[in-house]
Amino acid sequence: MQTLSNAAQDIDILDVPIINVTDTDQPIVRPEYKPSEDGKTMTVLAWFGNNDVRVVNAPIPDITEPDDVIVRVTGSTICGSDLHLCAMPLLQLSSVLMTSLRRLHGEIMTLQKGDILGHEFMGKVEKCGRNIKNLQVGQRVVASFQIACGECEYCKQKLSSFCDRTNTSLLQNYLYGQRDAGFFGYSHFTGGFPGGQAEFVRVPKGEVNLLPIPDNVSDEQALYLSDVLPTSYHAVMDTGVEKGDVVGVWGLGPIGQCVARWAKLKGAARVIGIDTVPERLEMARNAGVETIDFEEWDVQKRIYELVPRGLDVAIDCGTFHEPKTFKHKVQKTLMLETDSPETINEMIFSVRKLGRCGIISAYAGFANQVNVGALMEKGVRLIGNGQAPVHKYWKDILDNYILPGKFDPRLQVFKVYLDFSGF
Repeated sequence: MQTLSNAAQDIDILDVPIINVTDTDQPIVRPEYKPSEDGKTMTVLAWFGNNDVRVVNAPIPDITEPDDVIVRVTGSTICGSDLHLCAMPLLQLSSVLMTSLRRLHGEIMTLQKGDILGHEFMGKVEKCGRNIKNLQVGQRVVASFQIACGECEYCKQKLSSFCDRTNTSLLQNYLYGQRDAGFFGYSHFTGGFPGGQAEFVRVPKGEVNLLPIPDNVSDEQALYLSDVLPTSYHAVMDTGVEKGDVVGVWGLGPIGQCVARWAKLKGAARVIGIDTVPERLEMARNAGVETIDFEEWDVQKRIYELVPRGLDVAIDCGTFHEPKTFKHKVQKTLMLETDSPETINEMIFSVRKLGRCGIISAYAGFANQVNVGALMEKGVRLIGNGQAPVHKYWKDILDNYILPGKFDPRLQVFKVYLDFSGF
C-alpha cells in the first residue's frame, strides 16, 4: 500500500491539473541535499515502515543551493503528528481505488525507507550559502516546521504554511485541489524534506525559515516557536476567541494545553477542556481550566449543564484517528471513512447559535455523518484553521509573550536523554 501511494506521486492516475499555480509559482526548492564533501555521517531518526523507526547514520548535509543554511541541531521534539507516521497504517484504500485506481481515499503519508523524521527543531548556524547575509555561523536559530519561499503571494502576507513554491506533491494537489508548503520530515506528501530529528539539517531559504534567538532565551523556551506555540496561537486567533467568551477545547495534549492558556490570555471568561487522560486533565485544572472526562460524561449533555446557552467557541485540538463510537470504529476498520467526525459533531452541537468552531487537528481525508443540518440551521462558523503560518506569529510570540514572561512554553517539556556513545 505504501508503495502504491509513493507510485501515485509519479504516475498518471492523478489526472487533475495543478490549480492556480502559474509559471512563477512553480517549486523553486528541492528536498534533495548534497552530502558533505568530507564524507562524514550523522545520527538521525529514520522511518523504515509502520512501527519501524530506527536510529541510523546518514550523510551530513552540505550547502546545496545558495540560500541554504546548515543548522547543527541542539533541540528537537516529537510531535503528535509524528505518531501518525510511525504507528498506524499509512495508506488506506477505498473500494473505488481498488477497482479503478481513479480515486485515492485514505490516510495518506507517502514515506520512503530511510526518510529522516522531525519537523520541530532549533540549533546553531553551522554553515551559510553565499546568498545568506543576515545570519552568522554560531548564531542560535529556530526553524519553522514549514519551508516557505518568501516570495509568493502567501509568503508576502507571512502565510508561510500556504507557500505555493516548496511542495511538489501531485498527490496532495489531487486530494485537496492545491498544495500546502513543504514541511520538514513529514513525508513526500509535504515535499519529502529531511527532518530535524538529526544532528544536522539543511534549511532551504534559510533567511526566510530561521528565526534568530536572543541569548537570554533558553532552548527550552525557544524550541516550541517551531510549531506548537504558533499552531496553538493560530487556532485561537483564527477561530476568533474574544474577551468574555466561553471556550471549549477538545483534546488536552500539548496543543490543547497551550490553546487553553492562549484563550485565557485573550480574555476568555471560561475555558472547558475535554479529554480522558488523568494527567492532562489535572494539568488543565491547575491552569484554571474546567474539565470534562469524556469517558465519564456525555460531552454534549455535560456542556449544556455547565453552559446552558452553549459555548461561544469550540476548538478541535484532538485527533481523527481514534473514533469513540462503535459505528465509526466499524467504518474506519472497513475503510469507509478516513477521519472520524465525532469531535466536529460534538462541537457543532455544543456551541450556541452563530458560535464558532475551529479545527486545528490534522485531518486527512473524508468523514461520514457530519451534522450538516445543525451547522446550517444554527449558523455555526466551521473554520478549518489550516496548518499554522508560523512566520505570521513567531516573532510576536517571542517578543510579546516569552520575553516578558507572559507565557512559559516549558509547561510541555519532558526530557529524554539518549546515549549514543556506543552507536
